[in-house]
Amino acid sequence: MSDASSAAGPRTAAVIPAAGRGVRLGPGAPKALRALNGTPMLIHAVRAMAASRAVSLVVVVAPPDGAPEVKTLLADHALPGGTPSGSWGSTDFLVVPGGATRQESVKLGLDALPQGIDIVLVHDAARPLVPVDTVDGVIEAVRDGAPAVVPALPVADTVKEVEPAAPGEPEPVVATPERARLRAVQTPQGFDRATLLRAHEAVVVGEGATDCAGLVERLGEPVVLVPGHEEAFKVTRPLDLVLAEAVLARRRANDGF
Repeated sequence: MSDASSAAGPRTAAVIPAAGRGVRLGPGAPKALRALNGTPMLIHAVRAMAASRAVSLVVVVAPPDGAPEVKTLLADHALPGGTPSGSWGSTDFLVVPGGATRQESVKLGLDALPQGIDIVLVHDAARPLVPVDTVDGVIEAVRDGAPAVVPALPVADTVKEVEPAAPGEPEPVVATPERARLRAVQTPQGFDRATLLRAHEAVVVGEGATDCAGLVERLGEPVVLVPGHEEAFKVTRPLDLVLAEAVLARRRANDGF
């Protein structure tokens, strides 16, 4: 068991922005609340963070008008040993209303963290199946001194850089990046708390990045990659739901997950 599996050492919290609508999965409930094997994806994502003994708090950033619903949802799915008011076993949870963008929602989650938290994970609610070993690997790398850590996988496909065109129109290829130097990043991304706060406070409105690591890069701080996992994929389209259900079925068959 890795050092990150122990609750000793710097305290770690996970922030899960779950305020988006998830339009690519079609109309209906917000993506994070879509059912996966009968349980909302958000619950799977929170459980994935709580599975690490190093994570003492999970902050869920709900849709701006949906905090009461999310709080009830978490309480209804509390793990054995938890309390209905705010914890799953040894991991506490907190729900706060989100903002108009993912970046705003993450910042609101950061603002809700109590004193004493030194390491912050930022995790996509739409990555419900990330294994605990990946979570622990990210935490351990931050504990070892990296200010920002991202799990990632090599890119399997050849990637083309293009000049964007109108929808449906052919797009001219500008360049073909060297695939060996490319990585597909996942979450949870892990950060030294002070570094992540500084990165968010330095953002100019309208000039955000697609992930928190990108904000840290803009500070000139180093960002390092650790091995990701194929099961930490993002559930974005209907076919992803089919794959996620298959992963859960395999886990149930193998170890009773």
